[in-house]
Amino acid sequence: MKITYLINQYPKISHSFIRREILALEALGLPITRFSIRSCVEQVVDEADKKELEKTRVILGVGRLGLIFNLLATAISRPLAFWSMLFLACRIGWKSEKGILYHLAYLAEACVLLRWLSKWDVTHIHSHFGTNATTVAMFCYGLGGPSYSFTVHGPEEFDKVEAIALPEKIKRAAFVVTISSYSRSQLYRWCEFRDWGKIHIIHCGVDDAFFSLPRQPISEEPCFVCVGRLSEQKGQFLLIKAASKLIAQGHKFKVILVGDGDLRKPIEAAITQENLEDVVEITGWATQAQVQNYILQSRAMVLPSFAEGLPVVMMESLALGRPVISTYVAGIPELVIPGKSGWLVPAGSVEGLVEAMKTALETPVSQLEEMGNFGAKLVAQQHNIMKEAQQLIQLFESVH
Repeated sequence: MKITYLINQYPKISHSFIRREILALEALGLPITRFSIRSCVEQVVDEADKKELEKTRVILGVGRLGLIFNLLATAISRPLAFWSMLFLACRIGWKSEKGILYHLAYLAEACVLLRWLSKWDVTHIHSHFGTNATTVAMFCYGLGGPSYSFTVHGPEEFDKVEAIALPEKIKRAAFVVTISSYSRSQLYRWCEFRDWGKIHIIHCGVDDAFFSLPRQPISEEPCFVCVGRLSEQKGQFLLIKAASKLIAQGHKFKVILVGDGDLRKPIEAAITQENLEDVVEITGWATQAQVQNYILQSRAMVLPSFAEGLPVVMMESLALGRPVISTYVAGIPELVIPGKSGWLVPAGSVEGLVEAMKTALETPVSQLEEMGNFGAKLVAQQHNIMKEAQQLIQLFESVH
């Protein structure tokens, strides 16, 4: 059994959970070849990701001429399969947000992948996210390549189900993985009942870098940390508004925003407008070790997201014994249990966020640590990457 992982951009700073999954599979004796459609060398900052970059082959590295050559070579050597996939590319491309030309490019990428995989006797492809990488895997399979599976995370896949031909991908896949009961229910909505049996929950996981750390007590210093891309769906603007209201009520604390993104400048402007320069700090992208340190400085992780799958940083925070403040969104309530491992507020509610942060500030450290310990046990039970990788191997074996 030889497995290939195909990702749109790998290794990417926000995809540490994929790296952990691959390394766990290899630790269990399953070698993995890595393919990325696009290069992301400029986005790699973590040493672990730099090592993964050296093991990853980039499909678009062949250039335009390489794409055209492989497309024509496949059309000549496998005419029936090629025309079938060309028709499929046009059919789903017509209804997609990207259009037919993009899907013709995906078909060419699949031809490159097919040639590479045939040399290495790869027996199965696994992709993360149900978007373009899974499209390439599906075309490669249709051209006569190995079977494929993919992991759906959400929320993006659920926002554009028909535009990315998600039902078609599920129908042709050997199996489909998803990360929570909520996301499985959304896939049930969009695929035929007869395909429900091929949908399985494999959680994203945390590794020994979090589990093996000696438990560090929560500091009396009032500090919140929010880890994630600076974007609309993460809700950082609401966090700034909530912080402003809490300051006006006389509370003293610090908020650390760990991450970067397109909204950094508007968020910085909002911080200035609310006179919170001494309260809110933006760190930019951070390594895994730096993220750990920021989490350990905090009384609680705050994730006021509007749309999520099931955030990995939430698992990391709980594994380190820090409670989480978040929203009733997607799979989050499956991990954050109000009053036991954190607090949940209605998505978009500044008032709810203010009350939850105020409660966290006023809760004795001893009680916060009890909540953190409860959350750590929950993560160890449900999100240990080695246990999840073992389940994934069983699924790979079921294909062969």
